Order: sequence, then C-alpha cells, then structure tokens
Amino acid sequence: MATTKLVLLSFPAVHVNSTTTKINPSFNFQHHRTSTPNGFSPLRSLANDFLGDFGARDPFPAELESQFGEKVIGSYNTEHKILIPNISALSLSQQECTPISPLQNPLSQDDANQLIRKVLGWRLVNDEGILKLRCLWKLKDFKCGVELINRISTVVETAGHFPNIHIEQPNLVRAELWTTSIGGLSMNDFIVAAKIDAIKTSDLIPRKRAWA
Repeated sequence: MATTKLVLLSFPAVHVNSTTTKINPSFNFQHHRTSTPNGFSPLRSLANDFLGDFGARDPFPAELESQFGEKVIGSYNTEHKILIPNISALSLSQQECTPISPLQNPLSQDDANQLIRKVLGWRLVNDEGILKLRCLWKLKDFKCGVELINRISTVVETAGHFPNIHIEQPNLVRAELWTTSIGGLSMNDFIVAAKIDAIKTSDLIPRKRAWA
C-alpha cells in the first residue's frame, strides 16, 4: 500500500518589524495588504514565490478578540486524509462493469432518463416493454462499417458486456445495449455505451461538405 509522508519545514525564529520579515538572505517575506471582509492582511511570499502563501499562521489580535475559534466547526486534532475519488465521482467510461444478478431489478425509466444524458448519440427505446439503448452511425462505406465493429469489439471484449450490432445498409451500423438477464437496462449498459463513445470515428464518417 502506498503511503504519503507529510514533511514539515522548520525555520529559525523570525523577528518581525513593521513591514518586512527576514529569515535568511534567500527569503524575503513582506506584508501584502489585500482588501478582505474582515480587514485582515494575510502574509504572502513575494520572494520568488518559493513557499507561496502560508498554509497556517498565528491569529492576529483582532481575530483573537472576535473569538473566531469558538465559531469554527471542527476540532484542533482533526485527522486529515487523502481520499481516492469513489466510483460515483468517475465518468462512466472510467468505470468497470460488474456482475449482474438475475434477481436484480432493471433500471427504472426515471433512472435511465438521468443516465442517458451522460452518453452521447445514444437514445432510449422501448422494445415491447424492454428498455434498451440504441445508437446509429452513418459511415463512409461498408469497409468503414466493418472497421467500426472491429473497434467496438475490442472495447467491449475488455468490458465483458456485449451489444447487439447490425449493419443495416452498406454504410449504416446500429448498436443496441440491454442486459438480457434482467430484461432491461443496468449500469453496465451505460458504462459500455460511454466506452463506445470514446472510440475514434472521425476517420470513418463522411466529411461534411464545405460550401463557399
């Protein structure tokens, strides 16, 4: 397991005069006054910006008088952690398909309506009471259609969830996604749709004619 070390930098005692604070000849920190709601002027680094803004400082007298510390929700010994984004924070294309139990209910119409906004070019269709995802590509020719199917097969092979793909005309490819084991849509269908969206197709579709 990777560990993160917090390195604290300590400096010699600092003597502050009215305008300039000097630690050593290489660092020169000045009071940089900014207009803030409380009228405080934070100490900022103006020498090569080596340290940037201080992450913490001693409170000013006016702050102590206001007893601001008692108004802050939290604790002085709060534990700080670096959190890895959970799955809900990742885009659909970055997520992985998970096994679906036949006892699981398919996604509702409302849930599907929310998720369809996250995949481009796909639309919801109701096929005899079964919700499905459908996408249609118009390509240059039959050869480009076959190439698109090959690219899709590479993506879905890794995902382990497969769409139904049809070549309807020499230059039209149709893909449909649903989870047959539950008779409707699951998150896996939207994940695979998003992964298919990420496939490069610009070299397969006809170029739009530019009118002078």
